[in-house]
Amino acid sequence: MLIGFIGSGKIAQALIKGFLSARITKVESILASAPKDDFKNHTKTRDIGCRTTYCNDDVVKHSDIVILAVKPPLVETVLHEVKPLITPKHLMVSIAAGITSQTIEQALGNECRVVRVMSNTPVLIRQGATVFALGKKANKADGELVKRLFESVGICEQIPENLIDAVTALSGSGPAYTYMCMEALADAGVREGIPRELSYNLVAQTVLGAARMVAETGKHPAGLKDDVCSPAGCTINAMYHLDKSGFRSILMDAVQIATKVSKSSSQ
Repeated sequence: MLIGFIGSGKIAQALIKGFLSARITKVESILASAPKDDFKNHTKTRDIGCRTTYCNDDVVKHSDIVILAVKPPLVETVLHEVKPLITPKHLMVSIAAGITSQTIEQALGNECRVVRVMSNTPVLIRQGATVFALGKKANKADGELVKRLFESVGICEQIPENLIDAVTALSGSGPAYTYMCMEALADAGVREGIPRELSYNLVAQTVLGAARMVAETGKHPAGLKDDVCSPAGCTINAMYHLDKSGFRSILMDAVQIATKVSKSSSQ
């Protein structure tokens, strides 16, 4: 499987490592591009063992699967550059946020097979949450291939493309919400006298453990929450304060706002 990356930043590097670890392809079958002045990413990609190039055309010529991993403002320029080289054999997989499959199809020709992907930064440690949507000409086999690729760095599910903006706001932006919550909890621990390093370690392990409880037990989060809340105990009193302060609605509003922003950038 010949895989090319147009763009070789952190997410691209994480995906390359995941693909290699899962033995989806061989290191010599991957080629990644980056600008000449992007010495840092060229070096890191070469350290993985991949070949690199300054030329996006080289990536398309080399690859059956082209992963578009550039910043959204660069997408139009890149697509215009590679359009003459796109053939029916190519599958274009876009991880560029806010860029619809229709936009890519119109830029490359409506016969182009496109799969739009939304992932998140925990792919860096192979704990990503990824969804994908098929473009007009992408087929079932293309979807199965993309699912296999991204399951090497976490979970991956197919959804209708009209849900991608909501997923962007939920799991795409979700790590940032979680980090802010973790920082606040750790600060609260420090305020109560816990050393900062210990406070961060306790918070990190608590969040990790709670997430795995949801993922591995199959129990509803509300049921797991109830298991912690003893009658008249400290936890239920803390929960009352969070609810009274609008904790749930604040999070729901944040996701709604982020969804609206994502939709506006997709138009």
